[in-house]
Order: sequence, then structure tokens, then C-alpha cells
Amino acid sequence: MNSPIDAPRELAKEEPEAVRRLKEAVRSGKKWHLALLEAVGMWTLPQEEHQGRHYCYLVQGEALDWLLLAERLCGELDGTVSVEDKEQLLFYGRLPDNVSASDFRELIGFNKHTAVLNYWYGVVVEEALQLAVEEEVRKQHRARGFPDSEDLVEEAFVRIYQDTRTNLLKDFLKEKGNSGKESLSLTEIKEFTYWLFKRRLKIWDPARVASDTRKALATLNSLRASDTFPNVQKSYDGS
Repeated sequence: MNSPIDAPRELAKEEPEAVRRLKEAVRSGKKWHLALLEAVGMWTLPQEEHQGRHYCYLVQGEALDWLLLAERLCGELDGTVSVEDKEQLLFYGRLPDNVSASDFRELIGFNKHTAVLNYWYGVVVEEALQLAVEEEVRKQHRARGFPDSEDLVEEAFVRIYQDTRTNLLKDFLKEKGNSGKESLSLTEIKEFTYWLFKRRLKIWDPARVASDTRKALATLNSLRASDTFPNVQKSYDGS
């Protein structure tokens, strides 16, 4: 799959063109969220060091974390974006004016939209599937009178990926050349989740994959309805 971000994987040394165009568009009167989505479409850096923070926007060269990029771009619009609008965007993935899936796709472009969907299904939905299956295992253990334990996660992973989380993490780190690493950064957690997603697509038939996806989406819908879990973003996949 061709990367939607074609620039070399290097750190930014000057203000990106997308940022300059974003500021110009907002100054000229364009609505900030439309200008921001156009800036997402123009963005070329897969990762960046900015103000002492490392941003990795593109997971495994395929999946675009557009909300992380949106957070970076919102930082360039101080005084333009209200606190409420910013929270709605960064915590819930919600844009003003009820931007439709087709408008979202048009504003960021086909390649970026494909990468956003890769992230949505490969990271967000995959995490929801893990949560759903773990809860299934937990309910079964409680019904049998067993206490909660770390083994619940391991059993859930076996059901989803045919191996324990411990073994799968070792395989993932070995592929990355970090066999001795004991903890993962947030970026590496996303990479691991996407790696697991691709493994699941390989080991199960399409019917099982579709069933698991529906289960994960049902869990996401449930989480969206609860104020307990604010970081459940809206999908712009058109479904």
C-alpha cells in the first residue's frame, strides 16, 4: 500500500506548508475546521518533533492518526478555536456544523481518507474488540466464581489472535528489533494494535472477521453513549 504521506521519514526543521496555508485560510475568513481538514489533506510529514514533543502521525506507514495531527494543527490556531470546540474534536472526534462523511473525505482527499480508515479499523475498532472479548471472558469467569486476574487479558487475546498477549508482544518487538524492551510508548502501543489487526485479518476467514468487527462496533456505540469514556471518536467512514 502506498503511503498517503510521501515525504521522507525525518523531523520537521521549519514550519510545514500545511501550517502556513491553514493560518492564511483562517485569516481570510474560512471556517477553522474546514481549513484544518484541508491542512490534514496537505500534510506530508509522517512524524515530527515540535516544541519538545515527538508526534508520530502515521502508524506503520499506513494508518493516519488524524486526531493527533488535528491536535498539532489546533495549536497553531490559538484564540480561533473555542475550548468547547477543541474538546469536542480532540476527545470525541466531532467537528462543528455536522461535517458529513462525504465532505470529510473530499476535504482531506482520497489517500488520506484511506489512511484514516486504516487507523479507525486497525487501532480504534481493534482496541474495542479487545475490550469486548475481555469483558466476555470476565463475565464467564465471574459466572464460575473465579476472581479477576491478568490471565483474563491473555485468554481474550488467545480467542482473538490464537496466542497470548505476552507471546504476541514478544513477536512484535522481535520484528522491530527491540526484543529486550520491557515497556511500550503510546506510539508503540498503537503500532502493536495495528500489527494485531493485520494478524487477525490473516488468520481468520472473512465471516469471522466481519463478526468480530460488528462486535467491536457495537462496543464503540455503547461507549459513545456513556460519559465515562470520552475518548471514543466519531467515525468518518460513511457507514
